[in-house]
Amino acid sequence: MANALTAVRLALVIPVAAALARPELLAPGVVALLLGLAIASDYFDGPLARRMGKASARGMLFDHSTDCLFVTGGLAGAAVAGAITPILPALIPLAFGQYVVDSYVRHRQRQLRASRLGRWNGVLYFVPLVLIAAARLPFPAAFASFMPLAAGLLSYLLAASTVVSMIDRATTPFESRGQTMSSR
Repeated sequence: MANALTAVRLALVIPVAAALARPELLAPGVVALLLGLAIASDYFDGPLARRMGKASARGMLFDHSTDCLFVTGGLAGAAVAGAITPILPALIPLAFGQYVVDSYVRHRQRQLRASRLGRWNGVLYFVPLVLIAAARLPFPAAFASFMPLAAGLLSYLLAASTVVSMIDRATTPFESRGQTMSSR
């Protein structure tokens, strides 16, 4: 059941990315609804897997890979539309690839090894998507014009924090990382 929720998000990658790239493809309310559905699936899939006793390293990898595809696709669509910097959607798969290699190869773990900054970045990558989708809804003009500006600024801040996260992951020694991660 949890993997089915994750699969819903995976199925939404292309429609959301296309709609963010070309606003005329879907009505703003539909885009907001699809984005809300994707966020809800991301929020509930992990707790559902744990509650059902079905949480696994494979499920976690499926969830995080789907998150990477969803936010990269959505942010790439937003970049095509000129709403955010294209640097951010280019960095996300690199950071995710480093996360996977660091977890499975460098540290020889059987599941992904999270970092605090990486986790926060993963959550915050959804925010520019929400701001862009919300800006297309019928809000008062002043409010609607603020949201794309905030999305653009946030995209630069997230690109910077993604680079910092990648540097941190690359330079943190194995012993220090193991102690830090086990205490979280």
